[in-house]
Amino acid sequence: MLYWLYEISQDTELQKFFNIFRYQTFRAGFACVAAFLIVMLLGEKVIRRLISMKIGQPIRSAEEVHKLHELHGAKAGTPTMGGVLMIGGVVIATLLAARWSSPYVWACLFVFCGHAILGFLDDYAKVKKKTSEGVSARFKLFLQCVISLIACAWLFYNPSTRDHIAEFHVPFLKVPLIDQTPAWIALPFFAIVIIGASNAVNLTDGLDGLASGCTVSTALTYAAFAYLGGNALASEYLRIPSDALLGEVAIVCLALAGSALGFLWFNAYPARVFMGDTGSLAIGGLIGMVAICCRQELALVIVGGVFVMEAGSVMLQVGSFKLRKKRIFRMAPIHHHFELGGWKETQVITRFWILSIFCALLGLATLKLR
Repeated sequence: MLYWLYEISQDTELQKFFNIFRYQTFRAGFACVAAFLIVMLLGEKVIRRLISMKIGQPIRSAEEVHKLHELHGAKAGTPTMGGVLMIGGVVIATLLAARWSSPYVWACLFVFCGHAILGFLDDYAKVKKKTSEGVSARFKLFLQCVISLIACAWLFYNPSTRDHIAEFHVPFLKVPLIDQTPAWIALPFFAIVIIGASNAVNLTDGLDGLASGCTVSTALTYAAFAYLGGNALASEYLRIPSDALLGEVAIVCLALAGSALGFLWFNAYPARVFMGDTGSLAIGGLIGMVAICCRQELALVIVGGVFVMEAGSVMLQVGSFKLRKKRIFRMAPIHHHFELGGWKETQVITRFWILSIFCALLGLATLKLR
């Protein structure tokens, strides 16, 4: 929208006033602030509405996990589906600030909104059944696959993005490992990245403010990747994947960061609202899609280290129990392991935030180590 104002103002008296809208840095900053303000302004109203609709978060029963029920039992009834705040913030801010001609922006929004709808269905099922079990895992995985494949196939077969998306890059290498990745390899790989990121953020969203705080550092890092990738001089100097339209993805990332900061205002311990799967699945899906657009999928293992650690702990726990009938952790995801080990919830959250910032800095360091 802002860039459109710049375009129509050319050769008119308004050109000087709207000229600032041509710069991605200004529009990205605008998106961050706008998303933050949208969430802050609507937060109280949405929370009251969720409470009046009795959309409360079900907590696992004492029979399922006795110790965890003691720690989190008081949170039962806290309104969930607060992720709608973040969805609104990101979508509105992005549509206002980003260039609509960028296919990357639409692919990101499609994955974001698609996973948000899936998360809403999951949250609604939990609230209706009044249990911690939502829609079936198979149904969730199927829809995640469909959403991911549609968005990635559109970019892969789009003439304006094909060459960029078909390249396969590895951190620390100056040139693509594969110049033209075949569709039968690329599309399943992209789907795995998006689904993996979506579920990893979903698993991380177990403590007040944990997922939203880690989202901020991850989104800011990928905003840097996207901006530098869209800048011809910077990308040439750093030897990173480049595309002229990629800079618009930085606007999406900063909209996500601003939205997450605004939501953290209400979600910080003790949380007044939970994002639910409506928010966590959408955030993870968007982060995965952004990583694909930037051609920095493998770097996500570093940048999103906390998310990887959370998902990895679940996989290790399940695998160990099935193979050896023994558990590695007191409980998975790993944030519950530390809780049951005596750490206070606020300690776990703060320390994981520190880890997330550290991982983000390590990810940025990969830009020079090539």
